[in-house]
Amino acid sequence: MTAPTRSARRAYSWARLSDEELLKLRFRDLGLTPRAFNIRRGLERLYEELDARDIRFRPHIWLSEEWFTPDGVPGIAVPFYLAHPRLMRLERRIMRIAEGGNSRDLLRILRHEAGHALDNAYRLRRRKRWREVFGPASLQYPARYKARPGSRRYVHHLGEWYAQAHPTEDFAETFAVWLAPRSGWRKSYADWPAFRKLQAVEELMAEVRGRAPPVRNRMRIEPLESNTRTLGQYYRRKLTRYRQYRRGLADALLQWLFSSQRPRRNAMRAATLLRTQQKTLIASVSRELGLARYSVQQIMTMLIERSDALNLHVRGNRRDAVRNSRWLLERLADLYSQGKTPHLRL
Repeated sequence: MTAPTRSARRAYSWARLSDEELLKLRFRDLGLTPRAFNIRRGLERLYEELDARDIRFRPHIWLSEEWFTPDGVPGIAVPFYLAHPRLMRLERRIMRIAEGGNSRDLLRILRHEAGHALDNAYRLRRRKRWREVFGPASLQYPARYKARPGSRRYVHHLGEWYAQAHPTEDFAETFAVWLAPRSGWRKSYADWPAFRKLQAVEELMAEVRGRAPPVRNRMRIEPLESNTRTLGQYYRRKLTRYRQYRRGLADALLQWLFSSQRPRRNAMRAATLLRTQQKTLIASVSRELGLARYSVQQIMTMLIERSDALNLHVRGNRRDAVRNSRWLLERLADLYSQGKTPHLRL
């Protein structure tokens, strides 16, 4: 696919505004469309993967505030900031991360949301096989869920043990792993109870392969062009919600222990430190708390991914950083082993 021509690129006068001025604008006044190159390329990649599996379903997309797939709608809402680099910079400055902000993460989330949309398009949750394997989709969606990091009954795709949140998330995560080219799920999940779920997805997809979906509506829920909220109002609300829920504790502790600014030119990245020390730390914490190493490994993986996403660096000396990292891993492993994981629905 060739890059869009100069004439195809739309100029937005607000792109040169300061952050403070930009936050005063209403969503509906941005004039955005989902035709940005990165979004189109990600969607084309998703369509190619579906086509390779002989699945005729093609989810439609629209811009909204967040990632989500409404019940009964065979389409995907994509966050507005992905439609323009200026908005991506604003999202990263305020939230420190833009979900789907690079091609790899964009495709991972699209696969997950495509699982929800495909479920709606073919009414899969009504099928006996779906309910037997994943449970009733009618279960109330929890504000929080208790994560079991060591469980092998669920696949790992988006992180945060997201498949454990609800039967519909379990299906969407399992579908995403099944769909991804070269995921090697037959080998990597061969000894897991989750393998049965992947086999169930394979069977369900065989039933719809080559068939047009019965649900074909093009509904768009909460589209950006009808949103009268300002960006400032949106981010104030999002920051409040973010602090209360998603990744709040892990991110807060990581940002307390490490620096979001490189303190010196040769400062080590926090993710690099955690990777080099993970075997020692996992062994020490699992022994201290009496937890399975696999469970502690999952928490360490999350910490490495979050440190990388937040672009954190080691402050002070390496010995103190290792000691603090051990404390952090022990603290979170203890909480996850008995507490509940905050959660926001995608």
